[in-house]
Amino acid sequence: MGSVEAFDVEERRSRFETVAREALEPLRRFLARRTDPTTADDVLADTLLVLWRRYGELPADVLPFAYGVARLCLANAQRGARRQRRVAGRIATLDPPRATPEPVGDDRLAVALDRIPSADAELLRLWAWEQLTPGEIATVLDISPNAASIRLYRAKEKLRAELRKVDAGSGHESPTEGRSR
Repeated sequence: MGSVEAFDVEERRSRFETVAREALEPLRRFLARRTDPTTADDVLADTLLVLWRRYGELPADVLPFAYGVARLCLANAQRGARRQRRVAGRIATLDPPRATPEPVGDDRLAVALDRIPSADAELLRLWAWEQLTPGEIATVLDISPNAASIRLYRAKEKLRAELRKVDAGSGHESPTEGRSR
């Protein structure tokens, strides 16, 4: 009985290592584009742990499922970071830190992505950065493929509108400037 269980564990380990090798770099890139390097490493480890624990539930196309797990692990990490910031804020009222300058940046895409709802920005990142299809995005977000297509279309429209605003704010002519109505 013990040798059969050992074989099952070794077979599972071998198959999981194959899955992990295939998913590791895409997951690393996915997380690196969404958070700082330290958090990305921590979330990657958490994601692989969840995939190991849920090995029996892994679908044939594991990457969209893994993105969904990573997305939820990142949300957990971000909630923890927010809690830590709130505690630090409470402590800072007792001993305020010196003021630091605001970071400067004029990346219009980053500015536009920051201005649209975070759920829409995430849809666009999955589509553009991870190059997922609406069906794969549906798996990541646990929604229907039709809902993913509709939300992606709407998110693209919101991003276009924000990019026009960013361009208009930086001195670019808007398409209707100089025209009379």
